[in-house]
Amino acid sequence: MSTNNNHINYIEFPMLRNSETKTFYTQAFGWSFTDWGPDYISFAGAGVEGGFNGLDGDNAAAGGVLVVLYADDLAQKVDDVTAAGGTIIKAIYEFPGGRRFHFQDPNGNELAVWSE
Repeated sequence: MSTNNNHINYIEFPMLRNSETKTFYTQAFGWSFTDWGPDYISFAGAGVEGGFNGLDGDNAAAGGVLVVLYADDLAQKVDDVTAAGGTIIKAIYEFPGGRRFHFQDPNGNELAVWSE
């Protein structure tokens, strides 16, 4: 039996803007990318494998799954996200277990970053 059975194996986000997506996540989080044609890119360096799919041309839908990233220095990560072109949609706030903020990437995907 595989040790990966029933574990999250891959995360896929919608993508409208290939080059902006790569630039944003490289600058804000240090991820690296592999191009699989003009409409699909996979990423590495996020702690889980994943990709951005532009094949169907759909924008991110509100109310979907929220992917939450971790950062040691939350204030610095806010600066990194905004400098890379992301939009802060919920400023840093406290929640049980730590603090976090939410942002929108160049494709309209909402993600969050938390810290203890």
